[in-house]
Amino acid sequence: MSVGRVFVKDESWRLGLPAFKALGASWAVHRALAARAVQGDATAPVTLVSATDGNHGRAVARTARLLGHRVRIFVPRGVHPAAVAAIAAEEAEVAQVTGAYDEAVRQAAEAAAAPGALLVQDTAWPGYERIPGWIVEGYSTLCAEIDEQLAVAGAGAPDLIAIPVGVGSLAHAVVTHYRGRPAGPPTALLSVEPTAAPCVIESLMRGEPVSVATGETIMAGLNCGTPSSIAWPHLRDGLDAAIAIPDAASARAVGDLARLGISSGPCGAASLAGLRAALTGDGADGRRAALGLGPASTVVLLSTEGSAANPAATTADS
Repeated sequence: MSVGRVFVKDESWRLGLPAFKALGASWAVHRALAARAVQGDATAPVTLVSATDGNHGRAVARTARLLGHRVRIFVPRGVHPAAVAAIAAEEAEVAQVTGAYDEAVRQAAEAAAAPGALLVQDTAWPGYERIPGWIVEGYSTLCAEIDEQLAVAGAGAPDLIAIPVGVGSLAHAVVTHYRGRPAGPPTALLSVEPTAAPCVIESLMRGEPVSVATGETIMAGLNCGTPSSIAWPHLRDGLDAAIAIPDAASARAVGDLARLGISSGPCGAASLAGLRAALTGDGADGRRAALGLGPASTVVLLSTEGSAANPAATTADS
């Protein structure tokens, strides 16, 4: 599996929260409220509404609290109680849903139809695409930082980036950024999902977006059954490879990163687990060649959350 250098994009402390999600939530709320102001609704009370597996909801709730708005967050089954408590601590009204993430999204969308409510969701579907697009724009900040930080390190452009994927919004931002660069050596992009929720892999195999039934996983933030409608074309055309990993592989990666001094939850550590799975075992030489990797290659792992963002990491390692 030897490559030249491996960098970890550590998102364990982003804008005071233990995950990258604040980049998208804060930008989307800013844009949405600015649009309301243009329409003459600047002083009308607003209730922000969203569904979440943890980090996105907390980011929306934090943004709402800082701006003095009410917020209602729908949380599906399987989210750790400590993560739910962290959202509630942001002064959010938390509605716990007995179904999976897709059901929480459906209920949030219904609730956002009430007067004065504003849905801030990080997945898109036909008819609801503008705000998810702004969230993707916010995530693109992470890609610009990667380029700047690698330049400082003298590493140049990355040869491969491993991206944890739920509905695909972060991967959408990464694909847009690296496929839109001026001519140069291409960056291979690898998506990583839980085996309990492989909606992107299934969609890629069928050539169209599909929904899958999700199971239980410690990678709660990736436990999504349907790709975002605006992300799908970019993932279809821009990803070089996709892989699904079991919980045990993610838990092992959490521990390995911790021993290197990097705080990463199961979702963030999925990038390391996915890289290992892709570059080792039967057929590894062919996969390395297909991804254009060699002993001098630079790899970037997106660690999208700190261990505090997902208390299940502690359980998995115990």
